[in-house]
Amino acid sequence: MSDSPEGLPLPPTTSGWQAAIARYFQFAENRTNFRTEILAGVTTFMTMAYILVVNPLILSDAIFLNQPKDLFGELVIATAVSSAIGTLLMAVMGKYPFAMAPGMGINAFFAYSVVIGLKIDWRVALAAVFLEGLVFLVLSVSNIRQHLITAVPSSIKVATSVGIGLFLAYIGLGGATATGGAGLIVPNEATKTGFGSFQEPATLLATLGIFLTAALILRRVRGALLWGIIGTALLGWVLGVAKPPTGLIQAPIFPSHLFGQAFSGLAGINAANWLDFLAVLLVFLFVDMFDTIGTLAGVGAKAGFIDENGNLPRANQALTADAIATTAGAVLGTSCVTTYVESASGIAEGGRTGFTSLVVAFLFLLSLLFTPIFEAIPGFATAPALVIVGVLMLSAITEIDWQDLTEAIPAFLTVFFIPFAFSIAAGLSIGLIAYPILKTIQGKAREVSIATWILAAIFLARFVFMTNRFG
Repeated sequence: MSDSPEGLPLPPTTSGWQAAIARYFQFAENRTNFRTEILAGVTTFMTMAYILVVNPLILSDAIFLNQPKDLFGELVIATAVSSAIGTLLMAVMGKYPFAMAPGMGINAFFAYSVVIGLKIDWRVALAAVFLEGLVFLVLSVSNIRQHLITAVPSSIKVATSVGIGLFLAYIGLGGATATGGAGLIVPNEATKTGFGSFQEPATLLATLGIFLTAALILRRVRGALLWGIIGTALLGWVLGVAKPPTGLIQAPIFPSHLFGQAFSGLAGINAANWLDFLAVLLVFLFVDMFDTIGTLAGVGAKAGFIDENGNLPRANQALTADAIATTAGAVLGTSCVTTYVESASGIAEGGRTGFTSLVVAFLFLLSLLFTPIFEAIPGFATAPALVIVGVLMLSAITEIDWQDLTEAIPAFLTVFFIPFAFSIAAGLSIGLIAYPILKTIQGKAREVSIATWILAAIFLARFVFMTNRFG
């Protein structure tokens, strides 16, 4: 097999069904082959498989409030199937090597801000995700999407990403939720929060897990987050801090307690919670849309997919796949599904077509057999992944213009309030309200679009009329 000028192996001659697949995914044009695409798919899956543990643990905080504990297995099924559906759609429609799964950050917003903070029933929250997916679908096939994207200033978009990173790290370092956490940040009556104790076995193991995961990432080990979770869990099982799995393989169970609950949630929207519901839906929409578009642009640039005009070909197909996946995920019982930046790991291995995504989708479905292992992962074992993901998301903070206070102050408020108000909605809302006001005070009102003012007015009304319930 010879090499292309770019250093990638040229596709070998194939026939039959292999030739058909190669033609559909344009192997020749993308200078790739089956071996390269399969390796890329396995690599991408390994780097994002941690979501099969973390997402169910986060959502269980909300859904387990009044539900039997055996729903955890159903949450694993919902996570894996929604990820497979989204990634398969991306493979077939977008033909890009991008993988999808329930988004980190937005799942924490779902659990802690919406269900626990606002006390909105988890079925109603799923209904908001379902409708958000439908709205995203409409926006993806129209030009309205562009207006919504520009309505939120760039500094607020970046600040939201940074704030979510701090939010995830805060959850991971804490220990007051069912996800376990590291227990390094604990409640303190005098100072509100304080430092935890290493005399707690879970705290000590979680801390070791953070250093283990960081070391794996520094050594560029594929699947570092997943191996960090597994390594920390193994320590917990061996030392008796957590119960080991009762088995390795189990036939998948139908998520009967979760499937279709989004539809029953629609009936739960009433005069008392409709404004809450609208604000929640908007936050779901903005975070999902910004995260997806930002990931597509960033990963697409890394792979060389961006054209000379700075656009991503077949962007609408990719966004449509994302929207359909979010809608399907809500029906299955999970929060918003989005494109994962971890897709870049598979691209670094040479993945250039949708066949890489096809491999990832298959592996997500295959993982359904190993639910007993996921159920046995202790909460403290996921803390390292949450902390490291937070670190990676924080890197975007340099994109904010800290010299311009009309940009810096709203951005700071957004970053500050997301973790410390324990709410993505609160941070995004305060940032959007402050931005046009400060611009106007400085005489730069013309820099603020009408759409931005409308969004600010919506969130301000949310504060005025629902202050005591804002989360």
